[in-house]
Amino acid sequence: MPRILVIEDEVEIRSIVKHHLVNANYEVVEAEQGEEAIQKINKGDNPLNIDAAICDIRMPKINGMEAISYFQKEYPTLPLIVMTGFPDTQRAVSLLKNGVKDYLVKPVEKDTLLAAVKKAVLERY
Repeated sequence: MPRILVIEDEVEIRSIVKHHLVNANYEVVEAEQGEEAIQKINKGDNPLNIDAAICDIRMPKINGMEAISYFQKEYPTLPLIVMTGFPDTQRAVSLLKNGVKDYLVKPVEKDTLLAAVKKAVLERY
């Protein structure tokens, strides 16, 4: 079962995304912001095996851009999907050119979310 890391500070959105993913047979690891996501993936001696990560941009402490940069440096094979409520065409183009697999704008339709995750997981393997 593929494991997806969902990094989102809004509880309701994180809950909806988790619900859709669990119903589509994904295991979900939740993080409220970038710092927590980094702690979870690095916990213990072995890094947590994650098949893809969905990351919000605007979050407290370590924001999405910082978290994405960290994951790209430390886990270059981890597929990353950005999910934001503040679309920015320049940022989207830049992120996609730099390896982010998809750029989703909230509220994300269930089918769009699942298609992006499926594509990211398949590209990993």
